[in-house]
Amino acid sequence: MKYFETHAHLNFENYNQDREKVIQDSFKAGVDGIINIGLNKETSLECLDIAKQYDNMWVAIGFHPSEAHLLDMEFLKKHASKKKVVAIGEIGLDFYRMYQPEKIQVEAFEKQLELAVELDMPVVIHDRNAHEKCYDVMKASGIKKAVFHCFSGDLAFSEKVISQGWYISFTGAITYKNSKMDSVIANVPKNMFMIETDCPFLTPVPFRGKRNSPQYLRYIVEKIAEVKQVPPKIVAETSYDNAVRFFNL
Repeated sequence: MKYFETHAHLNFENYNQDREKVIQDSFKAGVDGIINIGLNKETSLECLDIAKQYDNMWVAIGFHPSEAHLLDMEFLKKHASKKKVVAIGEIGLDFYRMYQPEKIQVEAFEKQLELAVELDMPVVIHDRNAHEKCYDVMKASGIKKAVFHCFSGDLAFSEKVISQGWYISFTGAITYKNSKMDSVIANVPKNMFMIETDCPFLTPVPFRGKRNSPQYLRYIVEKIAEVKQVPPKIVAETSYDNAVRFFNL
């Protein structure tokens, strides 16, 4: 089986001692594509530097809502056209931690969506405790290609997202006992979902509590397969094809 890791943070210092080994172990485990995700100017550049070393690694550049006050549109415009950059992200709204005021978050979100529309690029969405506002801002922007990373909404919200043609992405959180994602997993169309680890966070069972890695995608696939009642190979292949199509690879 081969897997596509659509959301990783392999530039984080958690991997400074063994980054190359983690990446190679992931490739050996069947991970055949990785999108490294930027959160601001510095991390976006870090992701680009790492991706240059691997044929099957790409990058999303953007300013996370917690970094909204640092938004640099000239930086995004300059680097968005680079060969390895395949999306704007992760961008969105975070009303859980509220490191930045809502007004600043929304303004940064709107500007980055506007750029993505202008450049006809997909966006990777961070949405925490901000479902309806995220939806409203996105719909107003006219964005066509978007994925809600680490989807945390309910079934009704997932149907709203899907109705707009936007994708849903699942992390290791779906393997946790307190997960309420089974109905969303069961309902999402086969051509509208992707998988991710969000490493180093959200490590799936049975490794919960340890540092995450793309090589653990199989446990997310197995959970989706269990809920959808299809073979894991089908889930892996479908999510892989969806990622390639979404990111225009």
